[in-house]
Amino acid sequence: MRTVTMTVTGRVQGVGFRYSLRTEADRLGIDGWVRNRRDGSVEAFLSGDPDDVESVIAWAHDGPAGARVDDVDIVEGTERAASGFEIRPTA
Repeated sequence: MRTVTMTVTGRVQGVGFRYSLRTEADRLGIDGWVRNRRDGSVEAFLSGDPDDVESVIAWAHDGPAGARVDDVDIVEGTERAASGFEIRPTA
């Protein structure tokens, strides 16, 4: 099991980033959540098989059409996410 908090910066709000990330996470069976941040970034908490978490991180480096990703910051964690994947309110 691998758990990370990922922060993605660039033009990542208003382009469907959260919804596309949720689709990718659901496809791979990743638990966690994603939300916009007031600073313009997108933050996600991902928990699952290490290879599948890495696949979501790799996807996030490009994001959906219309996004421009400048940076993807990863912080490893130990806490496991609740089952399922949700879009949370802006924080």
